[in-house]
Amino acid sequence: MPEEPIVSIITPTHNIIKAGLTDEFNLLVSLLSKQTYPDVEHIIIDKASDDDTMLLLKDYKSKGYINFYSEPDTGKFQALNKGIMRAKGKYIAFLSCDDFFHDITAITDVVNMMEANNADFSFAPAYAIHPEGFVFLFEPAIYNAFQVMPCSRQAMFFKKSVLEKEGYFDEKFKIMGDFDLIMRLMLKRYKPLRFERNYTTYRLSAKTFDFPDRAEAECRAIYIKNFRNLFPLTNPIVDKIVKFSEFPPQLLEKLSTYYPPEDKQLFLNACEEMHQLRVEAQKATGVEQ
Repeated sequence: MPEEPIVSIITPTHNIIKAGLTDEFNLLVSLLSKQTYPDVEHIIIDKASDDDTMLLLKDYKSKGYINFYSEPDTGKFQALNKGIMRAKGKYIAFLSCDDFFHDITAITDVVNMMEANNADFSFAPAYAIHPEGFVFLFEPAIYNAFQVMPCSRQAMFFKKSVLEKEGYFDEKFKIMGDFDLIMRLMLKRYKPLRFERNYTTYRLSAKTFDFPDRAEAECRAIYIKNFRNLFPLTNPIVDKIVKFSEFPPQLLEKLSTYYPPEDKQLFLNACEEMHQLRVEAQKATGVEQ
């Protein structure tokens, strides 16, 4: 029997104690230790914490639960990239210190599915905890991958080789780096695969809500970066894409070719539905199309 491939879980941390996230981190580590998969490494990339986080991490390392590295970084996506570079796994997943896998068979089942189908990355539904405290089910929307982040990063697994080949996360993006990564993978025609079961609970980042102008500016940059060779973009076109998920028909036609031909109408319908949702959402804030 061939050995099971190693799986690496990467978690960025910073001042866990000071942030009041000790219990959440303990839950994350505890549930990972109960996974049925035989070969999981948990890598912590700490941003030079100056509270008692080091004591917590050293204790977990001494018990064999984690490996950790503590040094300054420029943000979450640089931390994730450092984790990828240090990872031994064939497959990589990313969990923040207050996220967790609530299904202990998740890694086994996802890896088996990816191995059987030779998938480059997988995605799944997830429970999302909103900054205001309520919980909702984030259903993947892979046909909307060019309009919005189509699924939660915490409910995805990636082949390490794919992340390496495509240059990791783009560290100039501080909020929307995962959106940029998924868009690049789709445009390079890597093979995605949906895992039907929900196995992740994660907290939505407050940054997207607290810094909407920064998030919007990053989205503009992501579209220009990824679409400039597909279609002549102007500022008004980019404005419509960012604010209303409205694409020129010629660009939409080109983007449809990144899905199987039999899925073209599903893609077009999903894009139009998202466009209408965004129009209504903008109207509610006083922004007209």
